[in-house]
Amino acid sequence: MSKARTSGRGRVIVDRNADPVTADDFARAAAGILPAEIWDFIAGGSGAETTLAANRTALDSVFLRPRVLRDVSACTTRSTLLGRPVDLPVATAPVAYQRLVHPDGEAATARAAAAAGVPFVASTLSSVPLEQVIEAGGRVWFQLYWLRDDDATLGLVRRAERTGCDAIVLTVDVPWMGRRLRDIRNRFALPAHIRAANITTTDAAHERNGHGSAVAAHTSQEFTPALTWSVVDRIRQATRLPLVLKGLLAPEDAVQAIEYGVDAIVVSNHGGRQLDGAVPSIDALPEIVDVVRGGCEILLDSGIRTGTDVLRALALGASGVLIGRPLIWGLAVGGERGAARVLELLATELRDAMGLAGCEDIAAARRLRTTRTPSVSAGRAAPPAVQASITAGWTVA
Repeated sequence: MSKARTSGRGRVIVDRNADPVTADDFARAAAGILPAEIWDFIAGGSGAETTLAANRTALDSVFLRPRVLRDVSACTTRSTLLGRPVDLPVATAPVAYQRLVHPDGEAATARAAAAAGVPFVASTLSSVPLEQVIEAGGRVWFQLYWLRDDDATLGLVRRAERTGCDAIVLTVDVPWMGRRLRDIRNRFALPAHIRAANITTTDAAHERNGHGSAVAAHTSQEFTPALTWSVVDRIRQATRLPLVLKGLLAPEDAVQAIEYGVDAIVVSNHGGRQLDGAVPSIDALPEIVDVVRGGCEILLDSGIRTGTDVLRALALGASGVLIGRPLIWGLAVGGERGAARVLELLATELRDAMGLAGCEDIAAARRLRTTRTPSVSAGRAAPPAVQASITAGWTVA
């Protein structure tokens, strides 16, 4: 895939933009090809995007203490999530409306996840029906928003069971959509051919008007703000599938989740897209690990970009991570192949980081010690894709 040309003196000059080799490279490429309002919809956060930026800063403030004189010749990234083997301690984060960036949408990213040996988390607001996602052949977890119609929501749980999903992931931090200023300013609405394929819905998400985000208006119509622990109990009673709660940041909520019999929690601030000013997920992780004490699995998302980020999360006690935006950047740039390449890079980076840290396996990675150095992270340069955008008042995290 590398592109090269020859100078007049016969010296080969490599085009460094030809083959992305990091998530930031994919971000730069995606930013160059997507319509501005779609890029904003994917890249943006809520409010002043304080939490969006803080996720990245907080991850960069975690420094690892590598071990030496360890045999890492057979270093392996294999692990388990929810009791089943995975090639990486990674699942894809649920991202809505993926056909916005590529015609194949969630079907392509699901195939990429299957090839990488990691679970694909299909969103309630997927633009491809769940049954087509299942056809990708890998492990699929179904992400559930609790709708205003209780019967319809429980119908989605039964549908997930019937189609062969491996888990239910209830998102608990969206009583309504956070105030995402980029979408409001763009008066963002879905194109007519993009729909929430798993639910019967209104046309509100397609109706561009002077009141801001049509997508936010649509979710306000569909989602209930009366989401309580009683819903968790109802789902727990309704399915034998593993139940994951996504969107926890407070230790008290983690303790309560265990009391309700959940199998895993995702420490998450929704990628900076809900409460602006919420704590970075990686900062919330250690205290939650401390109170959970092995009572359930703990995953983490929000800001994960590299294999080193995965290793940081493991060292702080997570069983694994969810990765969101980079997969969508890869999908935008190269469809299934681009999404697969993102996951390949993550696997390469994780194995490299583990080996250099003296970790022969995931268990060793979870025994690493860390230190925090906030002053160093504050000086991190933005990736090339976003440096020009900072002057416009936003960045990508």
